[in-house]
Amino acid sequence: MNTDKLKQYIGLFGGLLSAILLFLATLNIEFAWFNTESIGAFEGVLIAAVPFVLLVYGVWENTYIVTDKAKKQEQELKWKGLK
Repeated sequence: MNTDKLKQYIGLFGGLLSAILLFLATLNIEFAWFNTESIGAFEGVLIAAVPFVLLVYGVWENTYIVTDKAKKQEQELKWKGLK
């Protein structure tokens, strides 16, 4: 999945929330915290948070100091002269 697809999914989720907002407005149900601005802010948080989580996961998986398995892999790479 690339960043463009990720943004499309977040946009889809925001669109669904907007549709729910309009549906509730037709039923005269209003929440002060659930409005167009809050939906836009939530989309912004998702657009910023999802890449952050993916980057943290990538860093976590590509370090040799976290798990015993990774430490063994590092030793193997050093032994073979690849590191």
